[in-house]
Amino acid sequence: MMFIFNGGIFLAGLVILGVGIWVTVDSDSLLNLVEKVVDLPDEVFKLNYVGYMLIGVGAVLLIIGFLGCCGAINENRCMLLTFFSLVLIIFIVEVAGGIVLFVFTDEVDQIFNNLENDVITDIQANYGKDPGMTELWNITMEQMCNYIFFMYLQSRCCGYKNYTDFYGSPFNIGGEYPPPCCHSSTGPCTSDLARISNVKGCFVKLVELLEENSIIIAGVAIGIASLEIAAMVVSMVLYCNAGKK
Repeated sequence: MMFIFNGGIFLAGLVILGVGIWVTVDSDSLLNLVEKVVDLPDEVFKLNYVGYMLIGVGAVLLIIGFLGCCGAINENRCMLLTFFSLVLIIFIVEVAGGIVLFVFTDEVDQIFNNLENDVITDIQANYGKDPGMTELWNITMEQMCNYIFFMYLQSRCCGYKNYTDFYGSPFNIGGEYPPPCCHSSTGPCTSDLARISNVKGCFVKLVELLEENSIIIAGVAIGIASLEIAAMVVSMVLYCNAGKK
C-alpha cells in the first residue's frame, strides 16, 4: 500500500518537475512579452518565478517518494518520520496558498487589469516598429495556444484581448492587422475581416482553457491532496508499528 501512495507522489513530482522545466525553458512564452512591457507593477514579475517554484515542488515530491519507499522497505523510523514531516509541510503550504489566492482575489484581478492596460499600450506603441517585439507577438499568436498543458489545440489567438489591441499601432497605419487576427489565409487582414473572424485574445484563450478544464484541474488537486493525506496516515502507521518491533 505504501508503494502505491509513494508511487503516486513520485509520479506527481515527476509531472510537476516536467511542467516547471517546460515553463522555465520556454523563452517564447507570454512571460517574455510581459518583460518587454514598460512600467509594469512589480507584482507581475513574480510570475517569472512560477517555473522555478514548480521545479522545486516537483523535486521535493520526488525526494519524498524516494524516502517513503526506502522507509517502508527498511522500516526505518527516521525515514518514515522525515517523509511524514515533509508531506505535512507541503500539504500545509498548498492549503495556505489556496486560501491566500481565494482571499486576495481582488488584488489578483487588479494586477491583471493593470497588466492588460500596459500590454495594450505597449502593442499600440511598438508593434510593427520594434522587430523583436513584433516577431515575439507573431510567434505567440501562432503557437502559444497550439500546445499547452500537453494538449494540442487547433487554434490561434490575436493580441492580448482581441484585434482592437493593434488599433493605432505602427503596423496598423495601413489599416491592416496581424494575419493571426483573421481566419482567412489569403490577402491582408483588414479591419472588417478581423471583426468578422472575431479571433479571441491570447489571455482570453488561456482563461477559457482553464475554465473549460476547471473540473479536471480541481479533480487533480483534490486527488493529490487525498494522496498526501493517505500517505501521511500510512507512514505514521508504519512508524508506530516499526517502533513496536
